Amino acid sequence: MSVTADNATQKAPEVAAEAARRRTFAVISHPDAGKSTLTEALALHAAAITSAGAVHGKGDRRGVTSDWMEMEQARGISITSAALRIDYDGRVLNLLDTPGHADFSEDTYRVLSAVDCAIMLLDSAKGLEPQTLKLFDVCRARRMPVITFVNKWDRPGREPLELLDEIEQRIGLRPTPMNWPVGIAGDFRGLIDRSDGDGYTKFHRTPGGATKAVEERLTDEQAAAAEDTAWEQAREEIELLGEIGADFDEESFRAGESSPVLFGAALPNFGISQLLETLVRLAPAPAAQPDAKGEPRPITAPFAGQVFKMQANMDKAHRDRMAFVRVGSGRFDRGMVLTHAATGRPFATKYTQAVFGSERSTIETAYPGDVIALINAQALSVGDTLYDGPRVEFPPIPSFAPEHFAVARAVDAGRYKQFQRGISQLDSEGVVQVLSSDVRGEQAPVLAAVGPLQFDVVKHRMEHEFRAPIELSHLDYSLARRTDAASAPVLHGLSGGEVLTRRSDGELLMLVHNKWRLRVIERDHPDLVLEPLLAGGVEAAE
Repeated sequence: MSVTADNATQKAPEVAAEAARRRTFAVISHPDAGKSTLTEALALHAAAITSAGAVHGKGDRRGVTSDWMEMEQARGISITSAALRIDYDGRVLNLLDTPGHADFSEDTYRVLSAVDCAIMLLDSAKGLEPQTLKLFDVCRARRMPVITFVNKWDRPGREPLELLDEIEQRIGLRPTPMNWPVGIAGDFRGLIDRSDGDGYTKFHRTPGGATKAVEERLTDEQAAAAEDTAWEQAREEIELLGEIGADFDEESFRAGESSPVLFGAALPNFGISQLLETLVRLAPAPAAQPDAKGEPRPITAPFAGQVFKMQANMDKAHRDRMAFVRVGSGRFDRGMVLTHAATGRPFATKYTQAVFGSERSTIETAYPGDVIALINAQALSVGDTLYDGPRVEFPPIPSFAPEHFAVARAVDAGRYKQFQRGISQLDSEGVVQVLSSDVRGEQAPVLAAVGPLQFDVVKHRMEHEFRAPIELSHLDYSLARRTDAASAPVLHGLSGGEVLTRRSDGELLMLVHNKWRLRVIERDHPDLVLEPLLAGGVEAAE
């Protein structure tokens, strides 16, 4: 037995126990549904921070902790993702904060490869929105358990039963409410807990919602007297839920077929503690994940982890490159010399950190489900595997459907080498997808992005980081489909599209002007290969 394998065997009970304590999850939503506010409310209730601020901090109120990047603070949105590690009730919660803005959603998609559960956040007035549908498409592809939180119940919105029906009809996810609101949207009185003998919690606001809401437990008799007709209506609706069998089922939840539903309001901190308790109780702990050969890798095996995100220049004082790695198996100890699966070369881990918003702290050990940030990770790319002991490699992280396209050219021809180096690095980081063709040549790559603001990030970094300013010529395409070598020549000759090669994996992509043109091509050429990319179905795009 090798030294590494022997050490892994000795550490196995510790690793198994620590992994069982972990809950690694992300909050997914459409823009403006309140994701950043919910992220901070969860941290507040878990006592990771002492006060919460709205997305747009005013006066003495600071902005959201997880929105640390300068562009994020200026725009009041989340652009990059950060990993928030929170200790709560004997558990370690790894909250992978994800960009809520549609223009930066590819990073959101990618982060979903590193979590075991998702909180799907819905606006009580808007329900399922386009970005939510795309995000759920990724969750469904991974058969990921999803907990639904209906937010903003303190504002006017839709009927709760109508929202449940929409979830089931539009995405095929069977909703199983864990609690039920007393009072219509906009007149939020409290919550009836369906899993605790129908206990009732009434909420009272605190100034500005910066601290935990005051919760008052009432008996059924007290609630009936205090809430009158609102209580009667809620009780009738709960009886209906029982009649239609909308009760929690763990097996279907773990299979990604049903979703526990909770109601609340993140800004005044109503219903957050109930969501937190549900997450801790129901979300799965890290488990064995299949490697590239399809064989499950036990969490007690020697260390292995996968890079799911790259971020450059997080620290203005240092030109660094940070790789976010999800630990898949074994125990990580700072200073380990790991092997980079893509090259077989050693990778030292002397500089390893945990990132909480804008704050960094050195991390000494980590276990399955944890996220570690490796500094000076120039050799790493999204999807890479790092391991200790016998070779292992995890499957690549899929690319997602781009919707915006632009041709990039160097402003200064004398800076062509810097231009090529910058484009290649941004491609490896996953900032954009880079497409090329014989017709356009390497000097005019096509940049493909989920949202147009990604182009602003590319232009800024190319000018300031690589000293190679670029100009972008936007293309009138809005859809991409995967095709093959046999179909490509025919498709390339059709009007309303062109076929390009994605540099990162060599896939052939057919770019199309719009969904109507795509449907005409599919109708006239049913034998040609035109496969949707993940999160790129026409329904999700509408």
